[in-house]
Amino acid sequence: MEFPGGKRFAFTILDDTDLATVENVAPVYAVLARCGMRTTKSVWTLAPREAPRIDGATLAEPAYRDFVLRLRDQGFEIASHGATSHSAPRAMTEEALGRFRDLVGCDPKVHCNHSMNRDNIYWGAARFGTRRWRLLYRLATVLKDRRYEGHVPDSPYFWGDLCRRHVRYVRNFAFWEINLLNVCPRFPYRVASMPYVNAWFPSTQAADADAFCEAIAAERQQRLEAEGGVCILYTHLGAGFVRNGQPDPRFCRLIEQMASRDGWFAPVGEVLDYLGARGGGAEIPPADLAALERRWILGKSTHRTPRRTTNEPARGHAR
Repeated sequence: MEFPGGKRFAFTILDDTDLATVENVAPVYAVLARCGMRTTKSVWTLAPREAPRIDGATLAEPAYRDFVLRLRDQGFEIASHGATSHSAPRAMTEEALGRFRDLVGCDPKVHCNHSMNRDNIYWGAARFGTRRWRLLYRLATVLKDRRYEGHVPDSPYFWGDLCRRHVRYVRNFAFWEINLLNVCPRFPYRVASMPYVNAWFPSTQAADADAFCEAIAAERQQRLEAEGGVCILYTHLGAGFVRNGQPDPRFCRLIEQMASRDGWFAPVGEVLDYLGARGGGAEIPPADLAALERRWILGKSTHRTPRRTTNEPARGHAR
């Protein structure tokens, strides 16, 4: 695959806003900006109206909002992580989308579901388009799987029509594979049985600072470049990347190494637009979807979870 400017590969980051505050992520973004990387930061738009399961700032907080808007002005992409840090009924989601537009100046091109929110769209067993994998997942999680109803029209948490109208891309499966073309040769992709999502995309899993540094270790960077691959690294930059106000030196060193390579470093939405114009964006064949879902199920035990920096159970971050 060819990349803009004749670059040999594409690398970007999708930052899940869980745990994020100005104090624990601003030093990380300063490193990314200094290295010429423009990545994607998800946000919660509205302040929580009940006790959240996971801590983190929202755009309702002036200092955090100003920080996020400065990132936008520097070329970082702002994405949606849902209305807020707990389950949001439709009216709250609609309010959040309008507020996001007012503040950021556009709709969120990219969305990622949050933990166990009931408004998550096509989550839990519903994230599978292949019947046998959907049934297997439901059986395997029968005692702990929750109801996710963002795509269920008669639910008070339904917002599928709003997602289709305002959001271009939604994240689904994550893999311990730096080159996503090895798990899904053509993405973004559509799934016929999931009409409320315009296009899906996979990601590379690296939930916290330790996993992130392992995910982009030098030898893995070399392979990504040699294979001419694409990496959308999904992480929580609020999970251990900053200590005593300073960014993790391992993170700094590895990002500097990545930035020195012949890569294209653009936000997630821009990368997906580019891939979509070059063969992605089509409906994924059923056999390819089944293979993708099978690979995720078989590899799920290798997924990492962030260290417990709050009272939130680590399982809340399982992707």
